[in-house]
Amino acid sequence: MQVSEGMSKVVLSVGPGLPLREAARLMAQRNVGAAIVVDDELPAPKILSERDVLRAVGEGRDLDNDLVCDHARNDFITAAPDWSMERAAREMSTRRIRHLLVVDHGEIVGVLSIRDIVRCWMLDGATAEIPTAANQVS
Repeated sequence: MQVSEGMSKVVLSVGPGLPLREAARLMAQRNVGAAIVVDDELPAPKILSERDVLRAVGEGRDLDNDLVCDHARNDFITAAPDWSMERAAREMSTRRIRHLLVVDHGEIVGVLSIRDIVRCWMLDGATAEIPTAANQVS
């Protein structure tokens, strides 16, 4: 299965001047774990993830006055639509991230999350034996 088959094609885009709380509200409303930050003044987009928002909360930041541009990162990883799900999962695991921007010919065409990968693998028939206390081997 390829990334193009499992990625979310509808991407939440937000502006850099949006308050962090509003970005978090939009992410929760759309049930997504990341937003793409688009700024015409910058050469490339940035990404704001739920982890970035959580970090701001943990630091005691003012979510109503801190702006998305203060927390968004430009160190995101991109994937091609023709990557295998296994390759995407390996990249996410190695880099300890949960989202890949999917780029085709220089354009963002979607976002692939770890949730998307699990959903695809389950729909594709992946199974796993989960040991219970009764059948665990010591």
